[in-house]
Amino acid sequence: MLYFSRWKTVLIWLSVLASVIFAAPNLFPKATLEKLPDWLPKTQMTLGLDLQGGSHILLQLDRKSLVDERVAAIRDEIRSKLRDARVGYTGLSGSGKTVQVRIRDKSQVDAAKKALVDLTNPVQSGLFGGGSLTETTLEEPEPGLLRFTLTDEGINYRVSSALTKSIEVVSRRVNELGTTEPIIQRQGTDRILVQVPGLQDPQRLKEILGKTAKLTFQMVDQSNSVEDAVKSGRAPASDTIMYSTDNPPVPYLIENRVIVSGEDLVDAQSGFDQRTGEPIVSFRFDNKGATRFGIASQQNVGKLFAIILDNKVISAPVIREPILGGTGQISGNFTVQSANDLAVLLRAGALPANLTIVEERTVGPGLGQDSINAGKMSAVIGSILVVVFMIGAYGLLGWIANFALLVNLAMIVAALSLLGATLTLPGIAGIVLTVGMAVDSNVLIYERMREEQRNGRSMIQTLDLGFGRALATIVDSNITTLIAAVVLFFLGSGPVRGFAVTLAIGILTTLFTAFTFTRWVVAAWYRRSRPKQLPKGYFRLVPEVTRIPFMKVRLQVFVLSLCLCVASVGLLFTKGLNFGIDFTGGTIVEVRAKAGQADVGDIRQKLIEAGIKEIQVQGFGDKSDALIRIGADPNDAAGSVTVQKAQQALSSNYTIRRTELVGPTVSSELAKGAVLGILAALGAILVYVWVRFEWQFAIGAIIATINDITLTLGFLVVTQLEFDLSTVAAILTIVGYSLNDTVVIYDRVRENLRRFKKMPLGQLLDLSDNEMLARTTMTSVTTFLALLALYLFGGEVIRSFVASMLFGVFIGTFSSIFIAAPILIVFHLRPTWTAVPDEVAEAPAKGGAQQLPSK
Repeated sequence: MLYFSRWKTVLIWLSVLASVIFAAPNLFPKATLEKLPDWLPKTQMTLGLDLQGGSHILLQLDRKSLVDERVAAIRDEIRSKLRDARVGYTGLSGSGKTVQVRIRDKSQVDAAKKALVDLTNPVQSGLFGGGSLTETTLEEPEPGLLRFTLTDEGINYRVSSALTKSIEVVSRRVNELGTTEPIIQRQGTDRILVQVPGLQDPQRLKEILGKTAKLTFQMVDQSNSVEDAVKSGRAPASDTIMYSTDNPPVPYLIENRVIVSGEDLVDAQSGFDQRTGEPIVSFRFDNKGATRFGIASQQNVGKLFAIILDNKVISAPVIREPILGGTGQISGNFTVQSANDLAVLLRAGALPANLTIVEERTVGPGLGQDSINAGKMSAVIGSILVVVFMIGAYGLLGWIANFALLVNLAMIVAALSLLGATLTLPGIAGIVLTVGMAVDSNVLIYERMREEQRNGRSMIQTLDLGFGRALATIVDSNITTLIAAVVLFFLGSGPVRGFAVTLAIGILTTLFTAFTFTRWVVAAWYRRSRPKQLPKGYFRLVPEVTRIPFMKVRLQVFVLSLCLCVASVGLLFTKGLNFGIDFTGGTIVEVRAKAGQADVGDIRQKLIEAGIKEIQVQGFGDKSDALIRIGADPNDAAGSVTVQKAQQALSSNYTIRRTELVGPTVSSELAKGAVLGILAALGAILVYVWVRFEWQFAIGAIIATINDITLTLGFLVVTQLEFDLSTVAAILTIVGYSLNDTVVIYDRVRENLRRFKKMPLGQLLDLSDNEMLARTTMTSVTTFLALLALYLFGGEVIRSFVASMLFGVFIGTFSSIFIAAPILIVFHLRPTWTAVPDEVAEAPAKGGAQQLPSK
């Protein structure tokens, strides 16, 4: 284990050097990197919105409106085709997914079917027309009654096509705003994720993305009275009542016939009217649109024509003369920005269907910088605490572990940079957690070395066996945490995924540094110094030999733990968790007073006066900060109106630092995903432990983990810390951490079962717990120190997340010793492995962990 060939040495140091080179760009500003030669790596980690500010918006395509439009189009097509075929009909109507028509003369039914055959022809779908599907089916429930129904696969095809086009339109709109590095991508079957880093005006982005921008030019019907139509609530069959954007709005009777649509536009630019100086939008048609617009203007000189955007009349000027050049201008009550926004919408094109905002998260640049500073501070302090602790506990070996930790961090940063991963605040938490957990491998190795030395091994055997026998334990314990990280990535979203990526990369780099880099450094130290004894630390948390009778108190601990679990479940059903908006839906607004302290009462009063209900206002972090929770409003499903009211009410005295809005649909999906994530993680870990050990170990690990989850939920109920997606991530991490501890102890139990064939099980479990007590304690302390720094200095936003993990470290360590090991007695575990050589199966040497009386 301690021999390294020359090529292995070269590869190890090349890996370390490459990691440092690829991680280094993150230490320099972009301006400095641009001056460096092109052949040097310049890729930096991408900062998430919570670190650099910006907007995260999740848009959902309105499936119902798309179906309604398709049904209307089929109805119009049936009308047109039957008229062209001179087939008499009646009762043409459409509702839901169905359009039906009755043919008057039954002898013309075949002619009608022939005329309408195109509606039921297969539609080409897939790449290069590689597939086809039936969009519409035809039924004849009774003679002469034809019923056309949209199929589910046809609707899905239309939704998918509309979503693809919508992504193109949204991309053009966002790019027109001049933002840098926006992220626009499909999410699921009917949603679009838009992330715009560094955006200073999120409200403008929402307004631009929320408009369908369907532009039409239609004639105004002046032959009928619009007042009579408004009073009766019914327009003539060929007209529709529409209102202007004026205040108060003016009604118009608009002819249904569309002269020209926005699809015929080739350009639109904002400008100013040369006569009045007011903002306008000038436009230009393509040849087809120019021809149609010219003919219509020639035929309707002296009449009103309406310019309509999303069923609202922007303006309705009089056609004073034929417009033949294919250009024109739109004037109305525009400001400079609204004229520019309209030009952006027209250039980008109309959306094929309505998009609604179902989730929104906006972070101001000031809060982003504060988060970066808090993350740096917590990472530095956490690292210092871990470094000092390791040196104090292991002396020179502690220095080696710390050196390996620096290499580990460089590898994590390099990997995140190369992958183009986004670093979020939970991602920083993942790095800080990795700092605490990375030393676990070194602790396992060093404690194993001390044990081998106590058993009378030579120095070379001590070092060699320390690495060799710790290998399986470290791999098993880290894979359980890796499983939790993978589940987090696939079932989580946004920042939770960032945490999962960072944690997973940290686990992989830890395995590399522990079994290659650290081993190489220890081997080099041994060859150079030829020591006779392992270096000693300056203190020991746990004595070298302990004889704690853990199994003697197992029943009392079981009863205590069961009582606490029952109490936790009872509190869950009576008091309940303090669910965040991720699960309840609603809005969170974080504000900072422009001067002095935040006045909670004043904020509440202003919001009530603005007509906002279900308000909770509380202090948050600094005395100048406040956190506002607004319940979901059934009359404002998107929540944008509520947010706008709150911002207007508070803007004079407060700066909006963060806004999070989650709709009820998304919140229910997130809740379902959280439950599935925990169950999937438990299931996957159960299978892994079962395969690697025995079924008794798997059941014991799951029982201990359920105990940890239940008590953590009880802790959250008692403290009323916010339960959101980041808390779910914390619980899954606790699952991984607790199982890490449990698997380490189980690995020693398995080893002792092979060594001591006749030792009573209770005595063997006591022996295993005592032998691993130093490792368990040391790892828990290092992880606790790293998390404590994150809790104290990491900022208010992730405090509940870190508090849950701090509790989880404590309870996970407790359950691994007092629940996971004793539970094996309940399931009558018996050794099933084959005999091993005598030199391995020897009893503990003098001075080692002592055999305890059997229970």
